Amino acid sequence: MKAAVYYQTGTPDVLKYEDVADPPCHASGVVIRVEAVSIEGGDTLNRGGGAMAGSPHIVGYQAAGSAPFMRGAAVRNPETVATAIRIGDPQSWDLAWAVQQESGGWFDECTDEDILRTQRRLAELDGVFCEPASAASLCGAIRDIKSGKIAPGSKVVCTLTGFGLKDPDIIVKGGLSGVVEVDAERSAVEKALLDRLS
Repeated sequence: MKAAVYYQTGTPDVLKYEDVADPPCHASGVVIRVEAVSIEGGDTLNRGGGAMAGSPHIVGYQAAGSAPFMRGAAVRNPETVATAIRIGDPQSWDLAWAVQQESGGWFDECTDEDILRTQRRLAELDGVFCEPASAASLCGAIRDIKSGKIAPGSKVVCTLTGFGLKDPDIIVKGGLSGVVEVDAERSAVEKALLDRLS
């Protein structure tokens, strides 16, 4: 496979696009062909020889019905509304443990009810409709901020990767109210939105 790599710090010309060994795939894993990559801020600082202001604590929030890191072992029949994290035996088990320990982070779990409450709250208050799996990170962070486990004034980053309609059945089962059906025409959608905003 190809990857963006660098062997010394410096200007962008130190970046190379080279063949590298394929990562190992766990027996129950899936290989995904990636068509694009990005260079993130930390990569740029590191490549340029800069130093990060501090090391982040990496925290992993799992759904309670599928929380192998909290159980210390694989979960045979994981069950959660958060389908994207319904993984009972993670392929990256050793790497995840190492990152959590090296960063001073932790693992924790959230109930399906709390995940769905957070998903709904985020949609209602901020207009961000994420999938349940993404809501788990915010759910856990909010709880840990309230309890003081995450110190006041901390900078917190929660990754929200999936759109809420990725799991539409979960939303409908959860008692979605206020659904407005409109014709699949631009004018009908605009009118429904404007009516809602007025």
